[in-house]
Amino acid sequence: MKTMRGLAVAAGLAVVCASALALKPGEMAPDFKGTDSNGKVHTLTQYRGKYVVLEWANKGCPFEQKHYNSGNMERLQKEWTGKGVVWLSVLSSAPGEQGNVTPAEENDYLREMKAAPTAAILDPSGTIGRLYSAKTTPDMFVIDPQGKIVYEGAIDDQPTPDPASLKDAKNYVSAALEASMAGRPVAVPVTRSYGCSVKYSE
Repeated sequence: MKTMRGLAVAAGLAVVCASALALKPGEMAPDFKGTDSNGKVHTLTQYRGKYVVLEWANKGCPFEQKHYNSGNMERLQKEWTGKGVVWLSVLSSAPGEQGNVTPAEENDYLREMKAAPTAAILDPSGTIGRLYSAKTTPDMFVIDPQGKIVYEGAIDDQPTPDPASLKDAKNYVSAALEASMAGRPVAVPVTRSYGCSVKYSE
């Protein structure tokens, strides 16, 4: 019987690690401009003074499905937006690639999943993804109120699409937010992201 990891590889998916970081914790996060699934324009600078989480998403990716189908990602979104954090899902899949959706399709998916990001930004050109050197779905960034990156990398320490792994997972995003909001240094400010490769255009 194939393991979950074996099934992912058999489906042409693999763990992709971001070993060379173009951006580093402590650096200013680059500003961007993007339009969400409701036609609203967002920039990073408009959220200065707030914590911001960037989550690279692709609903066709088994690693993303682990977090959404289990309700884990939705729980995190609701928990942290309830504490004033801005949570932006970014979809950088190019037209014709897995994960590329229309605004209506994304809104239908968010309703179906009962997801609660502040907004889902459609980035089919990959401009925002490349600006942040996002490698995988999910790939996570936590930005502090001064606009500095305080965490970059994996959502947790379980690089598998198996939802059973969530039981013992250490969530790096929550840990970074908790520490930074309490005025403490983030103990693990960078990890290697895992998931499906972001489906950029050529």
